[in-house]
Order: sequence, then C-alpha cells, then structure tokens
Amino acid sequence: MADEDNNLGANGEDKLRGEKYFNDTGLWGFIHRSFTKSMGYTDDDLKKPVIGICNTFSELNKCHSHFRELTEYVKRGVWQAGGMPMEFPTISIGEPYVKPTTMLLRNLMAMDTEEMVKAHPIDGVVLLGGCDKTVPAQLMAAVSANIPAIVLTGGPMLNGKLNGQTLGACTDCYQFTLEHKAGNISDEQLTIAENAICRSDGHCMVMGTASTMAAIAEALGMALPGCAAIPAPDSRRRHMSEQTGKQIVELVRRNIRPRDIITKESLDNAIRVTMACAGSTNAIIHLVAIAGRLGYRLPLERFDEISATTPFILNVRPSGKYQMEEFFEAGGVPSLMKEIEPLLNGDCLTVTGQTVTENLRGVQVTDRELIYPLDQPIAPQGGIAVLRGNLSPNGALIKQTAVSPHLKKHRGRAVVFESPADLNARIDDPDLDVDENSVLVLKNAGPKGAPAMPEIGQIPIPKKLLLKGVRDMVRISDARISGTSYGTLIVHVAPEAAIGGPLALVQEGDEIELDIDMRKLDLLVDEETLRERKAKWQAPTPAYDRGYGLLFLERVLQADEGCDFDFLLPPELRNSK
Repeated sequence: MADEDNNLGANGEDKLRGEKYFNDTGLWGFIHRSFTKSMGYTDDDLKKPVIGICNTFSELNKCHSHFRELTEYVKRGVWQAGGMPMEFPTISIGEPYVKPTTMLLRNLMAMDTEEMVKAHPIDGVVLLGGCDKTVPAQLMAAVSANIPAIVLTGGPMLNGKLNGQTLGACTDCYQFTLEHKAGNISDEQLTIAENAICRSDGHCMVMGTASTMAAIAEALGMALPGCAAIPAPDSRRRHMSEQTGKQIVELVRRNIRPRDIITKESLDNAIRVTMACAGSTNAIIHLVAIAGRLGYRLPLERFDEISATTPFILNVRPSGKYQMEEFFEAGGVPSLMKEIEPLLNGDCLTVTGQTVTENLRGVQVTDRELIYPLDQPIAPQGGIAVLRGNLSPNGALIKQTAVSPHLKKHRGRAVVFESPADLNARIDDPDLDVDENSVLVLKNAGPKGAPAMPEIGQIPIPKKLLLKGVRDMVRISDARISGTSYGTLIVHVAPEAAIGGPLALVQEGDEIELDIDMRKLDLLVDEETLRERKAKWQAPTPAYDRGYGLLFLERVLQADEGCDFDFLLPPELRNSK
C-alpha cells in the first residue's frame, strides 16, 4: 500500500524513522501498526529500532547459498541488543552465472538497495554480501542512503583439495582448463578437478574480487574487524553474524552513519589494504564509484601514489602462495592492517564506534610466512599499477605482482581482435600470425562496448603457442579481469574503444611498448596516422535498443570514473564535469 506522506528523510530527525511510522496517531500509523502486527510483531516490538536485514540469498548465487542461515544469526543479535529485525531481499548478482556480465547489474543492485532502504521505516540496515559486485553495490547504496549501516560478508570457501594439492577458485579454474586445452589433462581429470575445487559454501578463497571487497569493507570501517577472512562454514562466521546484529543497534543508538565512516581518509586506508594484499583490479572501479557517491572525484593517480608507497606483504594467491583460509588463521585483515598501521589514517571512525587505531590495539602479527614485515616485503610496491600513454590517456591497470618478470618491459607487434566474438572465432586458428613476443589486443570489451565490461581481459594464449609451452603474453583490453586472474594483463584501458578511444585505432602489426616501472603504455604510431584512422573510424552497433540495457549504455561512465551512472552521482559532482 502506498504512503503519500512517508518522505521522512535520512538525516537530522529527532525521532527514529520507525518510531515516526509506528507512533503516528492518524490513519497511516493505524495501518502501519495493524499490518506489521499481523505478521506476529507485538506493540513492544514496535517500540524498538527497526533493523533492516538486506538478505541477498539466491539459488542463482552460489557465493550466497548460506545466507538464510547467517540471517537468522543476525536476527538473534538484533533481538538481543533490543532491536526489531525485518528481513528484505534485493537482487543478488552471482558472478559465475550472470551473462553478459555482473557489471551490467552492479548499478541496478545499488539502486535497488538504496531505494529499499530509503522507502521503508528502517532505522539501520545490515547488508549481507559476498560475491564480487554485491559488496560494492551495497556500499554505494549505503553512502547514498546514509542511514546507519554495517556490512556482513559471507566468507570464503574452504580450500579445495586434490591429490595433496591446495586448489583455489578461480585461479586454478584457469590453470586446469588451460592445461586441458593444451592436451596435458584428460576429460576425466578435468571432471575430478571441478568436483574438488569448490567444496563448501562461500566465495572464492583466493584474493580475488570477493575477498578484496570484503577486506575493503573492513578497511573502510564498514564491517567488524576480522569479518573478511572467516571461512563461510566456520562457526565463527555465525558468531560474527550475531555480533553484527548487535552492533547495528548500537550504531542506530549512536546515530553513526556511513558518511561518518567512509571519508577521503578511510578510502585511502582501503586503497592501502588493497595494495598491500595485491587485491583485485576491480577494486579500483568500485572504490572510485563509492567515492563518487560521496561527491569526491577519486583520480587514478591517487591509487598509483599509494601503490608506490605501500609494500606488497600478503602471501596469498594469485600473487602469493597461500589462500584465505590460512590468512584467517594468521589474523586476517586486522593483522594486515596492524603491519601497515604506520601508513594508515588511524583516526578514522569505524562501525565498532572506535577508531582504526583503537581497533588495532592488542592486535599482533603472528605468521610471517603469510604477512611479511613492512620493511621486508614480498615486493616494494603494491599490487596494482596505473599505466598511461597515448594508448591509455585516461589510464589502464595492471596487477604488477602477477606479471611474468620478463614481460615487465616489453615491445611487440599487435595481434588485434575487434570484438569478443572475433577473439573467440580466431584465437586458436592455427594460421593466426602470432608468436610469444606478440601483444594480444582486444577491442570493444569496455563499459559500452561489450557491453558492460565483462571479465574477459585474461585473453587466452593461442593454442599453437600453448603447445609450445608459452604460458604468458602481454595482453591489452578495455575489459576487466577476475581478481583471481594472473599474467601480464593490461585492462580498463580508458577511454574505451567503443567511444573512439585510442585502443579503437590499433591495427594489426602496430608496435606497442609496455614499461611497468615507468608506468607507460604506448602505441608506436605517429599522430598523423592516428588522426587519419580516427577520421575513418565508425562506432560499433550498440548492444541494446531498449530497457535497462539501453539505460546502461546511455548513462554509464568510463572505467576511470567508476562505471557508475552519471545521474546517481550527487549534483555537485555532476555539475562539475
């Protein structure tokens, strides 16, 4: 039933939002109380803070398959702390299933979550997320709605096991399928591997996007310390869920809101943690989008500045040796943050009601095989580097900790694929003119081009090179990659090919030069030739002509701007463009 008088706002009320709903003496108060009590709530319940529990459970989202159980523990905590829990759904984006890509739906989920929170008598909200795009979508919504909120991530899977080997999704998914393609693994062996790699509830158990975003939620101060790394089946995940339910009631009582927690300084903390753990390149897009909701334009240069001054110290795959299960046993994100504490903004407020510095008191680093000393790191710089040049004037990203050493500085001849379909059709053609020194270039896989920037930047090694033992090459695209990916993968090239960026002008045989140390990515073609090519360039046919897809194509921003919709930014940021 619609309420024409329910625009209560999220800021500056004297009373709780739920209290206004249920204490109203007129018609709508009567209706609110009557309808709510019909579900079993009592008059005493209606006097408590209303805590929304955003449950993104879905059988189409493997990473969230255990959320029904976690929700019950959150409710227990809410009741214990004197709140009234009310569970509600939003869309849930399951990374392995959604086509053409989950990135198409991140903004839709953020809109769904924000509007559900703002439209209901919710005093505070617990955001249950886990899979790659769910946590950033929820954080974007939390900043925009700005009512007390706390993030509860679902936790990583237990390690996969096969013949004494530890397996990780999806880093080993790539490895097994690549070796199968090369003829080194039989069909039967591949089936055995796929049955062994994912053996519990939870999201990917390496430092992929899901684990990176869980760590970021902690680093921002939006999740309780220790939340990110607890394996999904571990009983301590249930304990964390109950404690999260208790803490959201305390946040409501103290009126601590997302914008009190997520600030320029806490965003810097999140970037530090991302770089120290060699997190996913996807995190950059999401952090830029979250900052945009604050009205803050977060430039790629800031990521590179922080990366240059943040050593890589976390020995976790795909850039290290171990996985999230061992990271949890080594103390998780609090221990990582303790080691880099001198680099952090310690005064930032968190959902504990205390600062970062206060949260880290008493935390120790106990496992130096997992978390290296700040002055004896695995590598002197963070995991991600920002590349610029005439091929990526607005920036491109590379996970430098996952690059083969011999390719960190490279010059090669371009082998060009005009689209994902072209790539799929020709990559394994035995007549493809390619060798191990070539640079594989994929166009029209960006925000508007693919559409929605799918995770196809880990361009396959051509089969004829696989058979010769080649396992890495320089690969360039305006697509994204999974945080579980590895290799010399240059992604997020901006502006993208579909809007006429320089990537669109690359032709077969052009020379391309990469120098990670110098942060350079250049197309070695003279400006006059590029101008001539640009004059002849034609935009590809749009993927959609109606519906949400058309809205996405018309309003999505570029990768370096966070791929949010322009109309979801606050007016001050929109008007400054």
